[in-house]
Amino acid sequence: MLANKTIAFVGAGSMAEAIIAGLIAKEIVAPEQIIATNYQNAERLRSLKDTYGIQVSSDKQEIMLKADIVVLAMKPKQVDEGIDALKQYSSEKQLFISVLAGISTAYLSELLGHRAPVIRTMPNTSAKVGESATGMSAGEFATEADIALATALFEAVGTVTVVPEEKLDAVTGIAGSGPAYIYYLVEAMEQAAQQIGLEEQEGKELIIQTLLGAVKRLSSTSKSAQQLYKEVMSPGGTTEAGLKVLSELHFQEAMISCIKRATERSKELGEELSKVK
Repeated sequence: MLANKTIAFVGAGSMAEAIIAGLIAKEIVAPEQIIATNYQNAERLRSLKDTYGIQVSSDKQEIMLKADIVVLAMKPKQVDEGIDALKQYSSEKQLFISVLAGISTAYLSELLGHRAPVIRTMPNTSAKVGESATGMSAGEFATEADIALATALFEAVGTVTVVPEEKLDAVTGIAGSGPAYIYYLVEAMEQAAQQIGLEEQEGKELIIQTLLGAVKRLSSTSKSAQQLYKEVMSPGGTTEAGLKVLSELHFQEAMISCIKRATERSKELGEELSKVK
């Protein structure tokens, strides 16, 4: 489905790199099928070219004339300026895929000024290792074929969950930002490991395998997370003692607030741009 498609990335940050790396690692597309540009960081483009063998260019006209699929991966605050620089070279035959938090398909269609299909997605940086959890919604002018094409692209770097667009801010709060929450937790576990006498590498290996095991357990059972952690606990035991501290420090409440705030911020990003415009 993607064999003869040229994919242009407008924006070359961590999300764009994660998707590029995943596509190439799984051999879904050849490096020469990918072309990337960004606002002004030529050194960043050279790094991507050297690392992945992709095409890079600062010439927006060149990129748009080559592209079958345009992945909008600039910073959300740069979307107006970014699309303004390329829309004169764009076509309704191109598929536009956004990975921008908070930016609606309707807003992107308005910026483009024509009826090109727009798909809004929220992947995460685990795309780099083929394990993204991507939420996806179709804009007004996107067909089933467009959705299938976008799905094929993102299934190459993980799973795809198609949801109504009004739910994508929630997807951002849970999955888009989710890896960072896990890394933040792991950082605390690593610090604790050293404080209780483990060497840095010893602690890291134990933590990673513990996470892998827990994820595999969650994915292979119908039991809830609560049922699983209660299975580990025994009265007066170590797990009960540790979880009591987390409860006293309102760990779950903090996580819920964290995810809700990230979701709210995704909504705010779109609202802020609409007000500016």
